[in-house]
Amino acid sequence: MSIQRQHTHKRMSQIVTHSGTVYLAGQVGDDMTAGIVQQTQETLASIERLLAEAGTDKTRLLSVTIYLKDIDADFEGMNSVWDQWLPEGTAPARATVQAKLCEPEILVELSVVAAI
Repeated sequence: MSIQRQHTHKRMSQIVTHSGTVYLAGQVGDDMTAGIVQQTQETLASIERLLAEAGTDKTRLLSVTIYLKDIDADFEGMNSVWDQWLPEGTAPARATVQAKLCEPEILVELSVVAAI
């Protein structure tokens, strides 16, 4: 089985597909001055675009890891967006952790694995 990489740079690929599975690099929103709700909306929109490019969609999510800068302050706001975004009955395995992210303005980052 071949490994396909899309949007590959020196350190990472945005999309890697192998054996019917797609792996997305950690995704963040576009507007780092925005609050948790907007950053989560933008991040999920980015994930949808990349999944479509890989030939799949959010109903085929297998696993999601959510990284929050401040889990106490942002867990509820992130989940309010997540709950509206994810179709009923398609919940993936999921973990949510607090993490120091690569830029201090980033409030949320998601890493996704999905079936094709």
